[in-house]
This record gives sequence, structure tokens and C-alpha cells, in this order.
Amino acid sequence: MTTEGLAADRLLLNRTSTAERVAAILRSRISEGYFLPGARLAEDTIGTALGVSRNTLREAFRLLSHERLLVHELNRGVFVRTLSIEDVIDLYRVRVLVECGVVRTITEVPRGIDQLVAAVSDGEEALRRQGWQALGTANLKFHEALVALAESPRTDELMGGVLAELRLVFHVMADPKRFHEPYLARNKEILALLQQGDGPAAAEALAVYLRDAEEQLVKAYRDTQPSTFA
Repeated sequence: MTTEGLAADRLLLNRTSTAERVAAILRSRISEGYFLPGARLAEDTIGTALGVSRNTLREAFRLLSHERLLVHELNRGVFVRTLSIEDVIDLYRVRVLVECGVVRTITEVPRGIDQLVAAVSDGEEALRRQGWQALGTANLKFHEALVALAESPRTDELMGGVLAELRLVFHVMADPKRFHEPYLARNKEILALLQQGDGPAAAEALAVYLRDAEEQLVKAYRDTQPSTFA
């Protein structure tokens, strides 16, 4: 586990800080790949880094446990959750319903297209630097921006949790370059269709994209834990 950067995140908090704000910071850190599946989150270390009370931190942990990102183990502490193959399948079921549903309704160049462009640009920069964790983050930001095209705070909140869980799935891939790199090109294809205002075509491409990613991840889970999924 690493607390790198949490001291800087402390600046996002103030005297009226709430557990929801702390949870948002930790959720972002999980989404960015700083906390790995199975990692124990030490109350003292994280509380000191963020400058929050133990009660506030415990409430944040409780919120993230409800979001299926953390799990409390009796007499052991709080850990980043390790997802199952069933979780992977369910996450992609939700992604198809929400992401394709949002994109399919687009019939003109959407507001918010700049966020998609920025996510693709971030992905290209990460690829140039061979920063595979950053490339994965850029990919998640692209899909976050796709859902944001709906301009629905509730949908944004839903996908924030889904994408944070998804980051916990990516760690099963032994070769992150091989997994993430092809999807950058596919992000560009979807972006080009949306820049033409062709949401239905973008939704079709996205559905295939998500199906392929799900199949890769499910196979990786079965390959790494064959006895569990036999």
C-alpha cells in the first residue's frame, strides 16, 4: 500500500470536511491504481496523511465498503476488495447498459466532447512514456467522459463507483501494455464517430469493445485462478 500523494490531497479538505469528501479522495486513488486489491488501509497512516479524525476516516471506509471497494475483516482491518469473476461479468453488464445507452442517444456533436479529446490525448502521452498505469487511468477517464455526456449527476455517481471497481479488475492482467494499448485506438474510433454526431454507430462500436474487454478479463481470471473457476 502507498500513501504517496495523500498529503497533497489534504489541501482538498478543510475544517468542514466530511466523510464523503474523504471517501471521494480514496475512491479517486483506487481508480488511479494507487491502492491495489488486497492492500490493507492503515487508519493511522491515512488519517495522518489527510489530517482527519479516526471517526471521519472510519465513516469514509464504511461508505466505500457499501460501494464494494473496501471490505472489513474482523480483527484484521480494512482492505481493498479483491473482485471475483462474477463481479467482472456484472460490471460489464452495467457498463453496456449505461455507456451504450448514453452514447446511442447522441445525434449531433455533444457538449463535453473536449473531455473525450483530452482523455485520448492523455492516453497518447501515457503510451509515449510507456506509462501503463497512466494509460489505464486515461482509458477510465475516457469512459467517465462518455457517461458525462448524459449530463446526469446520478449517472456520473454510479459510473464513478463502477469505474473504481474496474480498476481493481485490471490488476489481473499480466501484461498491461498488451491489454490497454489496443483500446486507445478504439477510443479514437469512438471519438471520431461522436465528432460526427453518429451516436448509434459509436454505441455499436462500444458494445463490441466492451464485450472484447470482458472476454479478455474473464479469461485472465480463469488463467490465474483455474481451480476457483473450474
